[in-house]
Amino acid sequence: MANSYIPLQMKVQRIEAEDPDRTLRTYDLTFVNESEKEAFKYLPGQFCEISILGKGESPFGIASSPTEPDYLRFTVNRTGSVTSDIHYLRNGDIVGMRGPLGNWYPVDDMKGMNVLIVGGGFAFTTLRSLLIYLLDSRDDYKDITVIYGARNPDLFIYKDEIAIWKQRDDIQFHLTIDKPVDGWNEKTGFVPTVTQEVAPSPEDTLAIVCGPPVMIKYTLPVLTELGFPDERIFTSLERRMKCGIGKCGRCNIGSKYICIDGPVFSMAELKNIPEAF
Repeated sequence: MANSYIPLQMKVQRIEAEDPDRTLRTYDLTFVNESEKEAFKYLPGQFCEISILGKGESPFGIASSPTEPDYLRFTVNRTGSVTSDIHYLRNGDIVGMRGPLGNWYPVDDMKGMNVLIVGGGFAFTTLRSLLIYLLDSRDDYKDITVIYGARNPDLFIYKDEIAIWKQRDDIQFHLTIDKPVDGWNEKTGFVPTVTQEVAPSPEDTLAIVCGPPVMIKYTLPVLTELGFPDERIFTSLERRMKCGIGKCGRCNIGSKYICIDGPVFSMAELKNIPEAF
């Protein structure tokens, strides 16, 4: 966008509750101005600031793929005042949006390689963007393996799409929950443990990890133990986003500003920054 300080006008096109408590909701937004739609370009891993006039703004990872041009998708967890106001939105309402902001997953480097995607909870948003992007150019990549964990079955997002992905024979999709639940036939255990159990090969593989900080903290060493080099392990620190343009300073870790230098970093970049998690 021409001015990263001025929000674009976006219309709420679709709202879907992702969990029984309706604290997780997915919003499809469309551009009010067609010329702004044409100018808006992004890649998986980037984020936007969604604003409610008179209330404030919050950062959210883009869950839609650039290959889905008709809308931008965001999944919002109701945790504070701005996200509560977003949850009051209805179809047809207008919101503000600044973006795209930050960098992106190394999609060009993935071409011709195996790809491992490891996600947890509602942080699967930008991983959905990445997975759709890869599947829409499936021949450009080798094996695609996905490991996705949640506390319980109700907290997986994009359940209808997961059911479709699990039926495909060109990806391996592993679901896991923290503790056993009656009727659950998939894996049980925390994501780092299941990653070790699945033991994806590091051979010619690039790994992307996104989830709660504690999940990332304990999953990255597992990938190292499996033989993944630091340069081929990437994670997103999108939860530390604030203003998105490097002005407030609240996303600073070490010498890095998450919104300017990230949110996507390689393990090689983060290994000497202990406060990252």
